[in-house]
Amino acid sequence: MAHTQLKAGDLSVVIGDNGADGEHRAGYNGVWSLKHRACKRSPFVPAYAGLNLEHVFDGATEFQPGNFFEPRTAPMTLSRISAREAELHQPPTPATSLESWTRFTLSRPHYVDMQFRFRPHLRVFRHGYIGLFWASYIHAPEDKSIYFPGGIRPGESLWSQLCTQEHNDESTVRSMTDDTTLRFEPHDKGTLYAAMSRLRYAEPFFYGLFENMTLIFMFDGPGLIRFAHSPSGGGPDQARRTTCPAWDFQYILPEYEVGREYTLRMRLCFRPRCTREQVMEECRGWKKGG
Repeated sequence: MAHTQLKAGDLSVVIGDNGADGEHRAGYNGVWSLKHRACKRSPFVPAYAGLNLEHVFDGATEFQPGNFFEPRTAPMTLSRISAREAELHQPPTPATSLESWTRFTLSRPHYVDMQFRFRPHLRVFRHGYIGLFWASYIHAPEDKSIYFPGGIRPGESLWSQLCTQEHNDESTVRSMTDDTTLRFEPHDKGTLYAAMSRLRYAEPFFYGLFENMTLIFMFDGPGLIRFAHSPSGGGPDQARRTTCPAWDFQYILPEYEVGREYTLRMRLCFRPRCTREQVMEECRGWKKGG
């Protein structure tokens, strides 16, 4: 099964593996399409995906030939669990021997919950940490920015806007308390996850604007969550005379145990355009278990 459609509330979602089908290109897994009854089109570029598991990195292994997009090319299977739930499974991958399960669950009126479980099977991460990177390729929005509470100075929690000037330029936003420095071996690849922004976030969520909608990314997990942005990661849209940005995120485990299972939870909210206070209410509600 390459893809399946799920429905709940106002949403109709296509979940797929990293195979090709029609205009959808091989190498892009996760949410192939996200439709809301109040919006004419999906926020994700049709050829690509949202919540696409893109990189497994340790600052060294990913720079070896054929490894940079390991989750794109390693075998992956899809299971439909119910009318509103599906799961992707990727067996231990060739370079990093990382096994993962990604469970997508729709809930009313406008939520996609993602639970990502993973297990490292070998001690092969050279610098002792595991980095995971997800990309969401946004289909030519008028506003390419992401927004979140934070700032440049410690303790700030002002509404902040990030729209990077070019790919791999001050791309990654850490939390106010994230002082972890990751080691990267010399390489000739530019990466979003190694290019740090001066901006820091104060709470683990960000949102963007698409058509008449608001798209909110919320996070919960024991690792370090980092945001990332590219103004052009999804390529050009010639018809609209613009580029398609990438609204991305990372999960960092500074240390890990072989054989242990780790979990990241996140929620995607796709709802008609709302105020910032309503964005905060969505985040507080999810945190309380709503």
